[in-house]
Formats: sequence, structure tokens, C-alpha cells
Amino acid sequence: MRNGRAWWPWVTVLVAVAVVLVLGVVTFAPLTGEGGLQSAANRAQLTGGFLLAAAVPLILALRWARHHSRELATQTVPSPETLSRAKDMLAELVAEQWKDEARLRSLDDPDPIPVRWRTPAPGEHTPAIMDHPGLIDPVAGAIGRGLWWTASSADIAAIITRFRRTRRRRLVILGGPGAGKTTLALQLLLHLLATRPQHHDEPVPVLLPIAGWDTERFPRLHDWMTDQLLGGYPALRGAGFGEQVIRALAARGHLLPVLDGLDELPVSAHTVVIGALNRSLGGADQLILTSRTAEFTDAVTRAGDVITSAAVLEPRPLDAGTAADYLATCLPPEPGPHWQHALATLRCSPPPGQRPPGHPATALADVTATPLGLWLLRTVYLTPGADPGPLTDPACFPTAADLQAHLFDQLVPALIATRPPSSNPAEPFRPRRRRDPVKVRQWLEYLAHHLTHQPAPTGAGTGTRDLAWWRLAVTTQAVTPATRLAIALLTTAFGLTAGLAVGLAVGPAVGLGAGFAGGLGAGLLLSSVAGSWAQDRPGYADLRVRQRATELLRELAAALGIGLGIGLGIGLGAGLALGVEVGLGTGLAGGLGVGLTSGLAFGLGAGLTWWAETPAHGRRAQTPMGNWRADRTLNLFRAINNGLAAGLGAGLAGGLLGGLAEGPRFGLAFGAGAGLAFGIAGGIAGGFALGDHRAWLAYLVATRRLALSRCLPYRLMPFLDDCHRLGLLRAVGPIYQFRHAELHDHLAATYRPPG
Repeated sequence: MRNGRAWWPWVTVLVAVAVVLVLGVVTFAPLTGEGGLQSAANRAQLTGGFLLAAAVPLILALRWARHHSRELATQTVPSPETLSRAKDMLAELVAEQWKDEARLRSLDDPDPIPVRWRTPAPGEHTPAIMDHPGLIDPVAGAIGRGLWWTASSADIAAIITRFRRTRRRRLVILGGPGAGKTTLALQLLLHLLATRPQHHDEPVPVLLPIAGWDTERFPRLHDWMTDQLLGGYPALRGAGFGEQVIRALAARGHLLPVLDGLDELPVSAHTVVIGALNRSLGGADQLILTSRTAEFTDAVTRAGDVITSAAVLEPRPLDAGTAADYLATCLPPEPGPHWQHALATLRCSPPPGQRPPGHPATALADVTATPLGLWLLRTVYLTPGADPGPLTDPACFPTAADLQAHLFDQLVPALIATRPPSSNPAEPFRPRRRRDPVKVRQWLEYLAHHLTHQPAPTGAGTGTRDLAWWRLAVTTQAVTPATRLAIALLTTAFGLTAGLAVGLAVGPAVGLGAGFAGGLGAGLLLSSVAGSWAQDRPGYADLRVRQRATELLRELAAALGIGLGIGLGIGLGAGLALGVEVGLGTGLAGGLGVGLTSGLAFGLGAGLTWWAETPAHGRRAQTPMGNWRADRTLNLFRAINNGLAAGLGAGLAGGLLGGLAEGPRFGLAFGAGAGLAFGIAGGIAGGFALGDHRAWLAYLVATRRLALSRCLPYRLMPFLDDCHRLGLLRAVGPIYQFRHAELHDHLAATYRPPG
């Protein structure tokens, strides 16, 4: 090995090519003699079936060899230099991912909402929700006083400085609905990454929705983080890194998990997660966790323990003056008399509990006391032509609940009206297509209702905030027996079409017969495995050749060497069996020819697939659309690639057997035609049937069924992408969530079935 690259694949492929040349002469020599395989003419019709049967152990052996080589590669202990490079790459990917998301969420437009945060006072919560002060802040423990920490979302640098002074850098961010917990966590993550050049030894912060943590499957936090990072950041699976490196980053304290939404787990899982976190965190492990206050208090009460060494921050409600000042910065310098009156009324609002009944600013002040309310108000009313007069009219909105429900109802049409579609990549806030507000509302209501009532991904209880496109087929039970029958019929029809095309060269009867047999077999294969598609997670394929030519040649060399070696074994076995009737020499010649041509073709296809599944360095973090497109590319490429490889192998081998059986003039055409018909149909079916990632196929079935029932659009992912650009959804890695949990709940409560 030199420069980390193995030389044996190149030697293997050179030897394999030499063997093919030598055996090719031996194989085709009998065609020049007077004798032949006239008695074996009937075997030509079985060429396709023989090749498909031989392809199964060949593909399985290729997959085993690939998996075995990856296992050997992961047994090496990553060096400090490798870990450092992996940290730098991960930091770049995370920073780029969340900078884009922060822009889409308009977190700094025009400035962050100035939410005030503080640690809970001693005795404020019963029981206590924060650990001993001495375990959090060494200074507080040394002088024997409690921990007191105040901060503002408008000064993230001060919060980070205080966070770095804590003993183990662990923080729990609490608050009520719409209080800005996730926003603060994202702000902290971005500032930690921005200041990382001055603190290069610090761990890389990674934001993950904790609702996806299945503690039964991953008892340790580090194992779950490894799984999430490998799925969300494909570049980390590229050459030089892989699972072993990411596992080492997590286990050695090189990652700072920013876990969002403990309250989104089922109540029965809260206590389990608290215990799993404390068992997983070592002395140097850092943590940021967000949760609603009530759910976190209940969780630590039932667990009988708090998060070890973690400080706790809670928000203070925004006072009316602060909310009015923030709204004023979002308006033009001279907003007009109606807005001036609304802001003046809001500033004069008495404190909560002191407002007389019917006060004009009661509902407005209560709604703007949270960042969610401010966002709703500026989105719906800070638009040209909007009249803010009803906001201070108690007859229109007697309570804050009435005003907030009105803002939620007007949110979709307001965003669609103010953000017209654009295809310009430099305008990420504008959708790609013009949407009907009524249909958008109906489809989002269905999704919110569906997520609320579906089984939780962790298996505990029901309901989730995470919209994972690949789980749609599971939660809607889309792959039914009728669906599997339709798949079998469609595949059989495709086989007939392919057979008819082949029949133009070798005769309609031969082509249609072979196509029907191949299509029927492929249809039965697909329908038998279709039930497992919904359980698959998304895969990955990268077809960019630029700067990846060396990896392509390396994968092709390894796959061709393995394929030809396995093909040699299959050819020897087939040749010995054939030699019993037609003679040992002739039988070996035919068997070796079939085995080696099949091995060459399938090795070529496997090498291309291995290369495509290897991510390139510098690839961006997975977004929901990118994740969906990558899995779609993998499925289509694997089917086309396997179909061409199988067709090539079956055609060459079928032509060889047909030529030996009937003579070169007719046998080659007959054998090649039958082999191509069987090979293409079987290869495409095998591309969809074999492998670990068929999520896109299940997604197709689910979305077509839901579109027919008028629950969702046919093109679901482009619709969700537009909703993300509009600001109705947010992206967390490869999953979507509604922009706010309260928006999710409001849409779920107003859902009505179509028709």
C-alpha cells in the first residue's frame, strides 16, 4: 500500500484480463471445427434462466466481498490527523447547513429578537431542575453561593463566553411554547462554529432532533449520533473517513450534541432519555438540550435526577415596550398613522395582571410576549396594505388565543402573497412554483394531522414532529397486496415490451416469449420484496466524475477482479455439468465462456454501483430534497446499471451458447436475443429488488395513493421544498418540521378529510 491506496486491485484486473484472453481462444476454438454441440440446441432456450440463476450467487458474492473489505477497513484505529481532518470537514458542513437555514428562518432580519434568559432562582422549581452550583461553575462552588446567570438572545457572544466558563459546558434551555428555545440553540451553534478558529481544540457542535433517538436500538448517545451523522453528512462516509472515524469522534468528546426538543418525545420516553444521557456523558462530554419547561420538570421528577453538571436557562416574557421597539425596527422609518397608533397602544399597555377588562392592547401584548407571536405578527401584518387597526380592537380579538388563531389562519396566504415564485437560485426565500393557498392549507393540515396520529419512530406512543419522507409509506401502509399485484403486472408488461424490441432482430416469437418469461419472473421477484421497501432508509448516489476518476478506476478494478474470479468458479461448475453430455473439453469451453462473460458484466455493474455510492469530499450536508434526490438517483442508477450489465452479460453468454448449439449463423442471434430479453428484465428487477435502500420506490407508491385520495399533491417533495422556502417548514438535516410546534398543532386541529 502506498499513500493509503491498495495496489492489489490493479494486479488482479491485469491478471483477469490475461485470463479472459487466454480462455477466449480456448472457448471459441471449437466453433472453427466440424464438430459442435448440435445435440445441445435445446439448451439455448434456457440461456436466460441459467444466467439469471447464476447471477444470484454472483451478486451475493460481490456484495459479501465488498462488505468484508469495508469491515477490514473499519478495524483500523483512526490517527489524530484523520480525526482532525474529519472535525474540520464536519465543522464546515454544519456551518454551511445552518447558515442557510438561519437565513431561511430570517433569524437576523433585521436583528435577533431580544429574549432575556436567566437561571432559575433557588427554590423556584420544586423539585430542583438544575444540578449543584459547584458541579456547574467552579467559582460558584468555591465561594459557596448559588449560580446566577442572565443573558440576552441579542448578545450571543456573552452567552458563549459564560458557557465556556462552566465546568463541563452543559446547558439545558427551557421555555414555553414559542419561547425561542430552538432559535437560541441554533444561535449558540453558529457562534461556536464562527469562533472555532480561536478554539480549534473544541468539539464540533451538531444539532439533532432528540425525538429520533431510539434508546432501545442505541442505548448510548454516541452510537446514535454516529448513525445520524453518517446519514446526514454523506461526505463523512467518503474515502479516508467512514463509520470508524465518526464513532471515534463521538466517543472521544470531539462532538458537542445540540439536542432539540426533549418534549417532542412520548412522555414514557422522557425518563428513559434523561437516564440514557447521564449514562452516556463522560467527564469531558459537552451538551446543549432544549425542552419545554413543564415536560422537563416532569421528566426529572420521575427520573429522580437532573442532567449532570448542566446549567439551566429559562426565558422571561417580552415586555410590551420591547415588543413594540422590535416591531418598529421591522417597519419602515415612517410606518404611517395606523401603525403608529398600534405601537403607541402596545407601549402603553399595563403589565400582565394589571390590565383592566377590555383594554385595547390586551390580546396584542400577550401575543407579542413570545418570539412566536412576534414572528406571526410581522409575517401577517407587516406587509404592504395590511391594516393593523383590528389588532387593538377588543371586539375583533378579545383574547390572545383569538388573535393567535387568526394569525395562524392568515399565515399561508400572507406568505404566498409576499413571496412570488422565482427560479433564481440566489433567491432562496421564494418558492419555485405558484401555489394555491387553499390547497397548500389542506395538504399541510393533512400532514400535521397524520404526524400527530402516526406511531412514533421510537416505537413508544404516537405522534411525532418529524416529517421524514421515507417513513410515509410505513405510516400510511401504502404497500398493500393489491399494490404488489400491480407491480408484478407492470413489470410483466415491461418485459413484453423489451421482448418485442429484441424480437425485431431475432423474430417476434422468440423475443416475446423470452420477454414474457423474463418479465413474469422479474415481476414475481419485485412483488415478493416490495413489502420490505417501506422499511428501508434512504441511500446515496453521487454520479459526478470530476475529481473522482481515480476512485472510479479503483472500484472497477476491484469489482472486475472479484467478478471474474467468481465467474471462473461458476463457469467451471457449469462446464463440468455440461461436459457429462457433450464432452469434457467442449463443456468446459462453453461453461468457462458463460461464467467469465457473466462475471465481467456483473463485475462492471457492481464496480460502477460501488463508486456511485461513495460520497465525494466537500459534499454538502443532507437536506430533505437532497436526501430524496440522492435516493432516487441511487435506485434509478442501480436499476439501469444492473439492467445494462445483466443484458450485456446475458447477451454475450447467450450468444456464445447459442453459437455453440446451433452454429454461428442462427445460434448467435437466437441466444443473444433471448439472453438480452431475460437479462434486461431481470437486471432492472434485480436493481430494484436487491440492495439496502429502496425508500424512493415506497415513496412513489405512497404519494400516488395519497394523491388519488386528494390528501397530498402528486409531486410531494417539490411541494414541501416550496413550503420550506416560504417559511412554513424548517429543515433539520434530512427531515422537515413545521416552523413552530404550535403551527403544527393548529393545522392538525383544523384538519377535515377531503370530500
